[in-house]
Amino acid sequence: MRAMTAISARKEKGFTLIELVMVIVILGILAAFALPRFADLSGDAEQASIEGARGSVKSAIGIVRAKALAEGLGSSSTGSVTLEGASISLEEGHLAATSLNDAAQLGDFHVSDDGTVVAIENEDGKPCFSFAEATADSDGDLTAPARVSDIGTATADDTNGASCSETVPAP
Repeated sequence: MRAMTAISARKEKGFTLIELVMVIVILGILAAFALPRFADLSGDAEQASIEGARGSVKSAIGIVRAKALAEGLGSSSTGSVTLEGASISLEEGHLAATSLNDAAQLGDFHVSDDGTVVAIENEDGKPCFSFAEATADSDGDLTAPARVSDIGTATADDTNGASCSETVPAP
C-alpha cells in the first residue's frame, strides 16, 4: 500500500523528460507542415494591395468625372476640380495622370513620374497596373475615357520610375 502511494505521489509532481521531448517533437512536426502554408503570404498581400489601389483609381475616375460634369466641365475641358481640398487636373473632362496620386490617394504606392504606372514598389517583379488618360480626336470629340489595365508585373525604370507588363487596352 505504501508503494502505491509513493508511485501516485511521484506522478503528480510533473512531466517526465520523455513526455516533454515527445511534445516538442510533435510540435516540430506540426510546424514543419504548417510553416510552408504561411511562408509566402507576402505575395498574396501585395496582390490584394494592388487590386485595392486599382479599385481606388477606378473609383477616382468616376468621382472626378461626376464632379466635372456637375460643375459643367464637358469632355473637352482641361481645367480642374476640387476634391477634399485638393485640386485635381482634368484631361478631356476626366482624371488627368498628373493628379492620379492625389485623386486616388495612393500615398503608399509607387506612381511613375508621368502618372501612368502604379506599383507596390519601383522594383522588378512587383504587381502593377497602368493608367491611361482620356483621349479626344482633332475635333475635340472624346475617343476614350480614362481607364486602367489589368494587374501586371512591374519593371524598374530609372527614366520614368516604372513600367508595367500590362498596358491599357485600346477602347
